[in-house]
Amino acid sequence: MARTRKGKKPKPPPLSRSEMMARIKGKDTVPELLVRRAAWAAGLRYRLHDRRLPGRPDLVFPGRRVAVFVHGCFWHCHEGCNRFRIPKTRTDWWTAKLGRNKARDDEVRGAIEASGWDVVVIWECEAERPERLAELVKGLKAMPPR
Repeated sequence: MARTRKGKKPKPPPLSRSEMMARIKGKDTVPELLVRRAAWAAGLRYRLHDRRLPGRPDLVFPGRRVAVFVHGCFWHCHEGCNRFRIPKTRTDWWTAKLGRNKARDDEVRGAIEASGWDVVVIWECEAERPERLAELVKGLKAMPPR
């Protein structure tokens, strides 16, 4: 059996890490599917990844002019969340990379809002909480069609 580092799993070899990173999905993630399922169950109909809007939001409610982004806590720097922390290796690179992600998120949000749409961001950790999903659905249903 492989030795562990203070009770942790052994580090994967570089090739396996590369393969793991390649498997990270950009759409149809578990948190996104949870949000979609909750919206659909509540009778809300939406479009997926609408290319007409900047950043291709995860869900788009055209009648209400609402764009929903389901952000991963790590990739989009969810401050205060235990799923977000800068990796201990290559910290300079990760800090710059995640900073660019955050700047792009702000830019996309501003562009969508400037075109008269509302933007809702739900975090990965929130999508797993049924009460937070119920809150989101209630808020979306309360928004009048425009």
